[in-house]
Amino acid sequence: MKSTLIFILSLFISVAALAQGGNDAKTNLSGIDSLLQRVLKDQHAAGFAVAVVKGDEVIYSKGFGYRDVENKKPVTPNTLFAIGSSTKAFTASLLGLLEKNGKLKLDDRAINYLPSLHFYNDEMNNQITIRDLMAHRTGLTRYDYSWVLFNTSNRDSIIARVKYMAPAAGVRQKWFYNNFMYLVQGRIVEKISGKTWEQNIKEKFFDPLEMTRSTTDFKTFISDSDVALPYVTIKDSVIHKIDYYNINGMGPAGSINSSVNDMANWLKVWISGGYYKKKEILPSSYVGEAASAQMVMAGGLPNQHKDVFFANYGLGWMLESYRGHYRVEHGGNINGFSANVAFFPTERLGIVVLTNQNVSAVPTIVTSSIADRMFNLKPVDWNGEAVARAKAASLNEKQVAKNAKKELILNTAPSHPLKNYVGSFENPAYGVIKIIEDKNVVYAIASDNKLLLKHLHYDVFEPHSIDKDGVADTSSSKMLFNFASNNEGKISGLTVQLDADREPVLFNFKPEVKILSEKELGNFTGEYSLGQVVVKVSLKGSTLVVFVPGQPEYETEYANDNTFVLKNLKGYSVKFEAAGDKKSPSLSFIQPNGVFKAIRKN
Repeated sequence: MKSTLIFILSLFISVAALAQGGNDAKTNLSGIDSLLQRVLKDQHAAGFAVAVVKGDEVIYSKGFGYRDVENKKPVTPNTLFAIGSSTKAFTASLLGLLEKNGKLKLDDRAINYLPSLHFYNDEMNNQITIRDLMAHRTGLTRYDYSWVLFNTSNRDSIIARVKYMAPAAGVRQKWFYNNFMYLVQGRIVEKISGKTWEQNIKEKFFDPLEMTRSTTDFKTFISDSDVALPYVTIKDSVIHKIDYYNINGMGPAGSINSSVNDMANWLKVWISGGYYKKKEILPSSYVGEAASAQMVMAGGLPNQHKDVFFANYGLGWMLESYRGHYRVEHGGNINGFSANVAFFPTERLGIVVLTNQNVSAVPTIVTSSIADRMFNLKPVDWNGEAVARAKAASLNEKQVAKNAKKELILNTAPSHPLKNYVGSFENPAYGVIKIIEDKNVVYAIASDNKLLLKHLHYDVFEPHSIDKDGVADTSSSKMLFNFASNNEGKISGLTVQLDADREPVLFNFKPEVKILSEKELGNFTGEYSLGQVVVKVSLKGSTLVVFVPGQPEYETEYANDNTFVLKNLKGYSVKFEAAGDKKSPSLSFIQPNGVFKAIRKN
């Protein structure tokens, strides 16, 4: 408690100290443009914008490069970028306001406020608090492909997947970044306020902070007259435009789009202890909590730089010691965009960098380079170090790709005709993958994503994303699809390597549910002889029921090809012999220990 108070008080330093920062601070940034132009060139970025706040004044604001490379439209300080996970501090702050107004307590159980939320087990349900959601300490790993590949605007349907996500550690035992937990916070806000998360963000932050350019609406964002296009750097230096990604239902985790001029106003709130133009936006007590350690992210030991260390997480913010200064920041990455929003509370300094380059080093390089100048530190060549790391990573990737080619088993073919791989495959923690075949090519469809599956060896395929123009990405992928067959030799499931450090995820074959007419079902009813045993098949309403003496009745569900799955007996099914419009002459029980045929009794 004492340390928190000291931190909060440190936010409110004397007016004399502020006065010292004005002109001197601007002088410190003299000549910074040439460095930032070099960063743009060396990092092969399309463009970026940066704003620096000292106290309640924006002392630097500028754009570099292009928001539209093809048409050479420049980035300005008002250019809109997707800020990705830098959104999280906004979402967490809504919870801070609800606590201030007595609507909840951060240490209350999360399921108390969102009855539709269910975790993997009762222990998690009973232990996980709202604060745990905010500090990424639920024990759940990312599961990001669940929402990236299986996107939907229905937030409750995304949250329903949480129940099937197995924890990798106990509650509060280990820090794991998890976007789902910020979606949950957004739904709690919606449930309590009776308004959408988007409305809350606008009313509580955008409007009072005069963030007139900022939006949470995807269509408004991409149709803006000063919006950045998304880019990725390929082949080490080629700037390539990609499609925008609509984060959709996962909005509270990262769907804010903003400019550096607007984000400068957001930073003013944090470096002033919760105020904007002398009006309280956030309680100072919450500002102190959010910017204080709530969970250890990693050991955070000094590495190459002895004066950069510790790695903790607050509430929507990451914390570290940067060369003798307390730094609070949060990055953001979403297809074609990267961001970094940082502030140094003791010095009342804020820096925001937004770029239209995918998974970019630019925001971190620029933030650290500016901080060095502002603090009169001996400059570190952050840009040069990033260039060296990129070269090393490129060489490593090329070697990995070379090794992967060596590991391919040549001259193999799929075990089935391509049409036999067609169907739907489901995992409850993720969603449904639909496999289709067109002109002897297999594709996987997951929500709005279409992937071309290129055969590698045996039943293993490599996916390649397809853009809105139908062009397939040619780069190699580690997200391999591996199909599996059952005892009948039919495709029964597929595993997908979604995360390199985890086991492949199993998607089970999901039979297409066909509704048969009462007349069609009637052709299967009757008695069948299985040796001395008489099996009875009857109709209950529109459900076909199988009865074996000495066993309970088994309700069935139609799968395909006159085959019915026994609902409560996994791995068991019954297949009827086709006879056109006549009664089926026989049926076969298909089960793990074999196939058993029964003949219709006359």
